[in-house]
Amino acid sequence: MRIIAGEFRGRVIKSPTDSRTRPTSDRLRETLFNVLAPRIEGARFLDLCAGSGAIGMEALSRGADHVTFVDRSRKACALIEENLDLLGIPEANTDVYALSAENFAGRKHENSWDIVFYDPPYDSKYELVLFEFGTAESKLLNESGILIAEHHTKHQLPDAAQNLRRWRILKQGETSLSFYERS
Repeated sequence: MRIIAGEFRGRVIKSPTDSRTRPTSDRLRETLFNVLAPRIEGARFLDLCAGSGAIGMEALSRGADHVTFVDRSRKACALIEENLDLLGIPEANTDVYALSAENFAGRKHENSWDIVFYDPPYDSKYELVLFEFGTAESKLLNESGILIAEHHTKHQLPDAAQNLRRWRILKQGETSLSFYERS
């Protein structure tokens, strides 16, 4: 797996050895970051269900100020830490949490995020996390922030989740990206 563009362009990072982790393809990552390009510089980015951390590292490479990586697997978190060290990314620019997406979203946090990328296993109950981010009380997503959920094209996500409204869907093969913002 490699970083596509930015400061770390072409650098190789390690990918998980297990077959349970489904990394986002290079092509889909490139499409995603083409859409995010105007928003990424200086952003606080949350890579939720991070796996190898490739999405968050791509965000750092392209100018995000800070990335929070969350994955329920301690092995995945160790791999993320290893990849961050491999790229020489300072600890001040990252946080890594070994928590489920639901547990992380249900906690209070000091900071909020400009961009959230949510890529759980395809059989997950996406709506639980979408609704947590969309509640009126939620401070997880900045007022002008966006949440992107990667999902199987056959898995229809809701057009709305509390105060979140889907404004775009990108389909590539069997994978879709649903883009949400506050209504």
